[in-house]
Amino acid sequence: MTKPATVVGLGEVLWDLLPSGKQMGGAPANFAYMSNVLGDRGVVASRLGADDLGREAMQTLENLGLVLSFLQRDSEHATGTVHVRVDAAGQPNFRITEDVAWDFLEWTADWADLAATADVLCFGSLAQRSPVSRATIRRFLQALPGQTLRVYDVNLRQQFFSRETLHESLQLAHIAKLNDLELPQVARILALQGETAEDHARSLLERYGLRLVCITRGAHGSLLMSERQVAIHNGIAVRVADTIGAGDAFTACLAHFYRLGASLTEINDVCNRFAGWVATQVGATPSANPRKLEEILSGVQTR
Repeated sequence: MTKPATVVGLGEVLWDLLPSGKQMGGAPANFAYMSNVLGDRGVVASRLGADDLGREAMQTLENLGLVLSFLQRDSEHATGTVHVRVDAAGQPNFRITEDVAWDFLEWTADWADLAATADVLCFGSLAQRSPVSRATIRRFLQALPGQTLRVYDVNLRQQFFSRETLHESLQLAHIAKLNDLELPQVARILALQGETAEDHARSLLERYGLRLVCITRGAHGSLLMSERQVAIHNGIAVRVADTIGAGDAFTACLAHFYRLGASLTEINDVCNRFAGWVATQVGATPSANPRKLEEILSGVQTR
């Protein structure tokens, strides 16, 4: 039996404070959880406050089946929170608390050991808003073995990004994933060539020597582009509960099946089905019915 891949979500862990109550969130935690759902070993590398919300987060993440060994505790800074409003179309709007525990990620011997054994690493822009965490994330990326798949989920939030962060992160990545709302901002900031999404994806691919660029379009599907292939998916109609975590589910599914050698067309299809299922559920970490999961993932050919 093949050993499960060690898949690391590096960055923010936080509580989404929704009108209906709080939900465990943060793209790295969502990504790691969805990697677990897919059969990988999902690991969260982040930092929580030594407060009630931090203790509750540890318990929640444990209940979700995630590895907790690489969650740092911070006695000086609070656990991260985000105030979330969801509009009539199910789209979330975020107000992210600043100077929280995950703004102070620390490079440790434990994290060096984790980096040395990681098969996949996913990182984003938000956790790089502070100089301390940005330096730690760079250190983590530099410590990865050459074969580790590096996924940069652009994930622009509020004002917490810069041209330098985008440029350097893309230089360090193998796969770049962003949505169709982020793409025009990235194209403007980086002065990408062309007018269309395909033009901008090609410009990113060539400028940064990426293996794959992924543009997600919500209900309208996604675009995957590699040096030799373009795959377009028109999306799947679902009854949306909320879209929180759907993008992270897409990223986890993308990394999982790309690493296993599936074709871009098959990856595009299964990722849309997987993310679509998450959008029908409330919150970012719904429990997966084995039969439903088998139905979603069926038919993908891997190496």
